[in-house]
Amino acid sequence: MSSEQLRDEEEALRNQIRELTPEQRKEYYRLEGQKIKDPDTYAVLNWFIMAGLHHFYLGNAQRGVINLCVMLVGLVFLPFLPIVGVIILVGIVIIELPQLFKSQQIVHAYNNNVMRELIHKVKSDNA
Repeated sequence: MSSEQLRDEEEALRNQIRELTPEQRKEYYRLEGQKIKDPDTYAVLNWFIMAGLHHFYLGNAQRGVINLCVMLVGLVFLPFLPIVGVIILVGIVIIELPQLFKSQQIVHAYNNNVMRELIHKVKSDNA
């Protein structure tokens, strides 16, 4: 999804938030403060590309563990079979590097999904 589409989606979600009752809005913002992620934190964690820390930050522990394990395997191979270790580590970088450049969009999409879920939650809880 493009940055413009994400902004449009966020604006539509913000309009839905404005339509909530004052009690629902209060609950929404309380929950939002706990769940919304910071794009800058994601970007910093993404600099540790091979460790996959950025996956943990957005709650994707499975992918983070896979990333971390593959990195450790690559590091273990470095002293014994350097070419294999380097290939593994370069492979991780090739797969993960695009996320570094799209970090703002990735977190924006994540936050839009959180907003959508929270709107649904506060509407259903107060129905």
